[in-house]
Amino acid sequence: MKRGVLLAFFLVTSFVLIAPTAFADRQTENLQSRIIERFDGPEDDGQYDYRQNHRWIVRGSKFVTEGFPTYAWVDTWPQALYRVAPGDVQLRSIGVQASFDRMGYNFLEFIPVEDEDDENGEPVAKGIPIPGRVQNIDFWVWGSNHNYYMDIHLMDHRGIVHVLRMGNINYRGWQNLKVNIPTYIPQDVVWVPQRQGLELVKIVMWTQPTERVAGFYIYIDEIKVFTDVFEAPFDGEGLAIPEEIENLWSNALEGN
Repeated sequence: MKRGVLLAFFLVTSFVLIAPTAFADRQTENLQSRIIERFDGPEDDGQYDYRQNHRWIVRGSKFVTEGFPTYAWVDTWPQALYRVAPGDVQLRSIGVQASFDRMGYNFLEFIPVEDEDDENGEPVAKGIPIPGRVQNIDFWVWGSNHNYYMDIHLMDHRGIVHVLRMGNINYRGWQNLKVNIPTYIPQDVVWVPQRQGLELVKIVMWTQPTERVAGFYIYIDEIKVFTDVFEAPFDGEGLAIPEEIENLWSNALEGN
């Protein structure tokens, strides 16, 4: 009996001593809030700062009224973010005016695209990379009390797109919508580089079948993520960075 008690004590004590070391890398986090889109539009030269501003297009579904949607970067933003524009920064949000010919599950797609169109003059979709291992994502939406709702589309490293519900916008004025990223969406692999970040593919606004759609406005501002940017260091970690690999091999001596 005493031998069994001593054995159990030894096993429990050993686990307590060993476990923190064995799982130290997994427990270490560096959680940061990062803005991935401000919707402040292009600079004076017409170019976009892809660190915080991207080019977007807005498309409507089948029964969108002819001539709609129209969209622009407008001089308005949630006062919960800024009472006044800070310094010389030009604050904007993306605003859309839309209308549909009939009620139903109509939708508007907000899609980030390349700065330049393709050879046929068509926009080219370009997902926005999300840094780290994201825990949640949020953005601001101005609603006019219509019974509509918002989805967000995120693509993982396998090319699979996950659709997450952000929430309803049947309210008046600006509100913040947030969603936690489910653990079933992969953001890691066992090989180096282990971190495999997500990309924001698009945001979609849906109308409810019983709600009027004859004409409305919607505004979106500041997409932000709360993410873990920690990566455990190791000898030769630069060999897992694509940019460094390309530079290294471009200057390498060719073998026989």
